[in-house]
Parts: sequence; structure tokens; C-alpha cells
Amino acid sequence: MSSDQTADPDIVVLREGTEGLSMSSYADALRERLPDRTVALARTPAEERDLVPKARAVTGITLDADLIERADRLELFACTFAGTDHVPTDALRKHGVTVTNAGGIHAPGIAEQSIANMLVFARNLHEGFRRKANGEWRHFQSHEFTDSTVTVVGLGSIGQAVVQRLDGFEVETIGIRYTPEKGGPTDEVLGFDDGDVHKAFARSDYVVLACPLNDLTRGMVGEAELATLPPNAVVVNAARGGLVDTDALVSALQTEAIRGAALDVTDPEPLPSDHVLWDMENCLITPHTGGHTPKHWDRLADIVAGNVAALDAGEELENAVVTPE
Repeated sequence: MSSDQTADPDIVVLREGTEGLSMSSYADALRERLPDRTVALARTPAEERDLVPKARAVTGITLDADLIERADRLELFACTFAGTDHVPTDALRKHGVTVTNAGGIHAPGIAEQSIANMLVFARNLHEGFRRKANGEWRHFQSHEFTDSTVTVVGLGSIGQAVVQRLDGFEVETIGIRYTPEKGGPTDEVLGFDDGDVHKAFARSDYVVLACPLNDLTRGMVGEAELATLPPNAVVVNAARGGLVDTDALVSALQTEAIRGAALDVTDPEPLPSDHVLWDMENCLITPHTGGHTPKHWDRLADIVAGNVAALDAGEELENAVVTPE
């Protein structure tokens, strides 16, 4: 164990990484931002058991419940994922620990990929890719993205990033959010009730799903919603696979009830190699790569470092999803 890990650390970085990124790089990014603090990287289970009970803040994918009970100094657990369903949040809350997430750090990449997928369909580039692969110099028809109507479901950090990047494309935008009375950056804002969803979908050329998966949104794009979409509509799922009824989507694509779909997430996920969606020319699939970015640790370290300073000042923490009892 290095010398900077023998004393009580201010921050402990857990050993399990994410998205193929080194946790050592994450620890270095935190040290750059917090030169006056002790940042310890726990490289083994034994080091985690030794260091976590001494730490004021811990960051990683999740934290074992037994370590929480021993962590008398712990004030902050900074999850390196946007979702915290896998984190023992009840135990952390009862122990007086604030839980934050990585919400927002993936927004630029997911937004760029969502717009790229819409442009692929608008210009029919996937047909061009197929013809190139076959060595065919053979013309095909394209569409225009200009004057399209794009509905963005969810106006959190990802939805806002999508809408920001749509500015300049000369499209109409509809936003769907839990609190439509708050307004938003889109030309029109509607709610999540069935009437509003169908009202938006009936006018949509593109639907971008950018909302969390919960009891309200699970399966929200099902047979009825796909039937409401115009035949030229494209569904872009940039959020969670469970938002879409996969069987209903397959049927809509097979019968050309909609023009296409671009899926960065699926249900089930990973998508089985023998699934019918793989063979559909009107379905683009990427293996949950929309949020991948070389700036992952830099953006997360900015949030976590700011929150450590906020602890000292008694200020509200950014991206807090659980607060102590």
C-alpha cells in the first residue's frame, strides 16, 4: 500500500472500473482537482476493506453494505453510473451518507449519436453503406431532415443536449417531461400522460427516447404508440431498452408501420445473436456505446471534486439522488 494510503484518506476510489476505463486514471483526475486532499485507490478487496472505513468520500460502482456499517467518517458515496438501482441506497441514507450519480457526463456523446442516427435515416445513409459494401455504384432516394418534427421524451441532461444540438437544423421540436408546466427548450412541451404522448407521436417524424426507466415509462412505446406514429417515423432509443416493447417494435418494423429504429439499448440486453432485429435493414443497432467518451473521468471528477468542496461549505451537492435521514 502506498504512503498516501496509510493515513485516513479523504476520498477512496474503488477498484472496479466502467466502460473499459482505468480507475487509476480516475484517481489521478481527482488528485489534480483536489491537490490538498488525500485520494486513495483501493486496488484489491483487502485494500477496500481497509480504506473504506477510514474515508470521508467513496466513489465507484457500488459499495458493500457491510463496509457501510464500518465507515464512521463516510459522508458521500459518488456512484460512477447514472443509474443507482444497484446501490444499497437505503443503507447509505440510514448511515447519514449522501449518494450522488454520474448523470450528465454522458449527455454530449448520447446526443451526438442520437442526431447521427436521425441523419442516417434522413439521408438514407445506411442504404449507401450497404451498396458500398457490395461494390455497387447505384443511386438511391434520400429525405431531408429540414422541416421534420422531432419529439424528445425526457428533458433532463440528455434530452436538453439533444435539443441544443438540434438548433440550426430547422426542425420543430416537442418535449415530453414529467412537469410540462415548467416549460423547456423545445417549441412545445407536453406531459407523460397517454393523451399527450399520442398527441406528440401523431406529429412526429423522429422520436428520441432520453428518459429514465421507471414504473411510469416502462414499455411506454408499445403497440398503441407505434400505431399512432406516422409510417415515415423513426424511433431512436438512447436511454433504456425497457422503454420499448421489443415485440411490438419488431412487428412495426416488419410491416413497415414505421420507417425505422435506431437502438443503442435493447430489451433484452445484450441482444441475443439470433434475434430478428439483427437482420432488419430498417433497424440500426449499437451495443450501448452512446455515452462512451474519453472525457468520462474528467467530467465525473469535476462533479465529485466540487461536491467534496460543497461538503466543507455545507452547500447542496450536485447530482444528489439520496440524502441522509
